[in-house]
Amino acid sequence: MLDSKETVNKGDRNKIYFLIVVIAALLGTNLFLYVKDRHEKERFVTASTEKDRLKLEVEKVEVEFDKVNQLNVALTEKLQTEQLLARNKIAELKKALQKGQFTQGELLATQKELIQLKTFIANYKEDIARLEKENTYLKAERDSLEKSVTKVSARAHDLEIRNSALDEKVKINAALKAYNVQLLAYKVKNSGKNVAVTKASASKKLITYFSIIPNQLARKDYHKIYLRVFDPTGNLVANENNMFEADGQEMQYSDMITISYNNDDTAYQMEWVNPQPFIKGTYSIILYANGFTMGKTFIDLK
Repeated sequence: MLDSKETVNKGDRNKIYFLIVVIAALLGTNLFLYVKDRHEKERFVTASTEKDRLKLEVEKVEVEFDKVNQLNVALTEKLQTEQLLARNKIAELKKALQKGQFTQGELLATQKELIQLKTFIANYKEDIARLEKENTYLKAERDSLEKSVTKVSARAHDLEIRNSALDEKVKINAALKAYNVQLLAYKVKNSGKNVAVTKASASKKLITYFSIIPNQLARKDYHKIYLRVFDPTGNLVANENNMFEADGQEMQYSDMITISYNNDDTAYQMEWVNPQPFIKGTYSIILYANGFTMGKTFIDLK
């Protein structure tokens, strides 16, 4: 009887050990699954949080990049290429971070690319800052040069004005001036001899006599002498095609001769035949040479 009892007790104990082992195994499995699930949840939370952080970092980088490009700097071809590369990389990262799920490998790759992008943009900013500094220096140099050019131009303009004034002065001083100017009326005999008259009805022509004041500045050369004749009514008696320039304007002349000037006491004369009948009154004449008034006189005809 004792042996039978002992056998029963031994079987129960085996069952109890088996149940203990099963329960322990179940507990171990549950614990493993719990820990694994918790780890997966923590890993998902960590990945999601890191993705959000990366999104924020990319946005910050983009804002900073936009600020750099708002500077009024003319980009070199190299910087234009770098700008395009940076924008493309920012767009790629933003698109990648829009994915619903991220593997750990993708997360690490994105982190690495973001670090590279930050380094790239930092170098880009340095290049922009250096370029802006160079531009500022060049602008200062240009402004300084423009001021110098303006000053030189002003001086040149002033010198040109002075030279023009001096040239004009020289021209005036070198112009021929007449003295002892006389005007006589003549009739012409059948023999061709000129006879001085005082009546308008007898007059056929006027002869102007003059000498030239000695002038060391005047060119010893041929000079054109222009004559303008005004009748008693004040009208110019001249051919409308006879034009010359004097005293800063174009005008008509009645007659013209060319003289050889040698800065001596040579006396000159100009003979002018009136194409119209003379009338009573005062006839006046003006002589011009070298673009300036040379002399003038008049005659009264009865």
